[in-house]
Order: sequence, then C-alpha cells, then structure tokens
Amino acid sequence: MIFLKTDDEIELLRQSNQLVGKTLAEIAKIIKPGITTLELDKVAEEFIRDNGAIPTFKGFPNPYGGPFPNSICTSVNDQVVHGIPNNIPLKDGDIVSVDCGTLLNGFCGDSAYTFCVGEVAPEVLKLLKTTKESLYLGIENAVHGKRIGDIGYAIQSYCESNSFGVVREFVGHGIGKDMHEDPQVPNYGKRGYGTQLKKGMCIAIEPMITLGDRQIVMERDGWSVRTRDRKCAAHFEHTVAIGVGKATILSSFEFIEQVLGDKAI
Repeated sequence: MIFLKTDDEIELLRQSNQLVGKTLAEIAKIIKPGITTLELDKVAEEFIRDNGAIPTFKGFPNPYGGPFPNSICTSVNDQVVHGIPNNIPLKDGDIVSVDCGTLLNGFCGDSAYTFCVGEVAPEVLKLLKTTKESLYLGIENAVHGKRIGDIGYAIQSYCESNSFGVVREFVGHGIGKDMHEDPQVPNYGKRGYGTQLKKGMCIAIEPMITLGDRQIVMERDGWSVRTRDRKCAAHFEHTVAIGVGKATILSSFEFIEQVLGDKAI
C-alpha cells in the first residue's frame, strides 16, 4: 500500500533526512587512508544518537541470516550495497559507499554517498560522477503524473550510455514511518510504465551502478553484495517528495560537500 504524506509529515521526513546528511558529513570529515569502516560506524552511531534519533539499520532483520549488526552500511570497492563495517583499514585509491538511515520523530531518513579515499583511478571517478548525475536525472522525473518507469529509464539510459552496468536486484523504495514502503523504485525501466506518481508520495531513489558487468553475488555473511566480476560499484541515494512540476529533495549532500570542498564528486 502506498501512503501519501501530508505537508506536516513531509517536514518530519525532511528533518530525519537532514540528519542523515549531517551524519554523512561527519564521516566525510574523517574518511582517509588508514581508517577502518568500523571507526566510521562508531562516529555515525554516536552522532545519530546524540541528535535524538535511532540508527534504523542496526538490528534490521534479514531473511538470509542474522540482523544487520551496525548503524551504517559501508560497501568498499566491488561491494555494491549492504557492506558490514569491519577492522580492515581503507587504502589510498579505495572507494566506499556509505548508506545511512535514521528514525527521528517517528519518520525515517535514508541517503547514501560514495566517497573517494585519497586519489582514485580516472575510470572509477567517472563511475562515481555518472552515478551521481543519474540520481539527479531520476529525480527530475519524480513528478506528479509521471510513472516509476520514467525514473528508472532516465537512470538506466544515462548509465548504460556511459558503458556502466545497472544493478537489477536491489532498488529504491517508498519511505515514511517505515524505512521500506511501497512502491519499489527500480533503476531501470520503460518510460510511461509502472505505478503513477502522485503528489505526497515519498520515495528513496538510489542508483547502484557498476564499472563492469551488472551481475552480482551475495557474500556468506548474508548481507554484503558485490559485483561478480570484482569491478567497482557506486551508490548514491536521495529521499524525495513527489511534487507538481518538481520533486523536493528531503535529504542533502550539501553538508558533505561543504566538508569535501573541491574534492567532492
């Protein structure tokens, strides 16, 4: 079932999503070669809780195994999504996609950003830029009267025209009082097909794009998903409210980019 949100509910969603953006900015301050993703997780959880919210990922149930053990997902290099933080130091040239969720005042926030660790290869940097650009192309189509397929088509056609792979098995989603609500929001599709978008719908759009083949495999931990060919993957995500003529982006990369300056993607 799709729940249309009131203006007051959208404002509460915005507050939770702004906190996610600020949390990702705290990570941007410390991410560098030598730091571990478990250290990033500790900083994120403390910041979320200090701001009166709950990290929604921690303890999230899993049909393939145990609940998620940490507060953020940290997917390094060939990991696409749902990477579990660990004690392995990040290296110069790595990339790490950080996905973060919060519950504040009864509503969820959800956003993701792929960070460079030091200097990354030019083809990897192009992957990150293309993935981020495709997110905004998807958002341009998240307007009243269009359809879910219009969002997916915009993302897919742009990324594939740049010779990148578009993951099919994991998609965006509706969001509200629950982290995952209807409808699903694939990063591929046909124009004019799928659920019709209506003002008041709130969705998370999250392209997951690969440097090589789009095929993926799940690791034995039941969470971490990586590319089959071991090439890098990127993940950017915004939560948006469907509007008439233009979507409202409820999450934010501005806090991150203020920290990164000219190193921002």
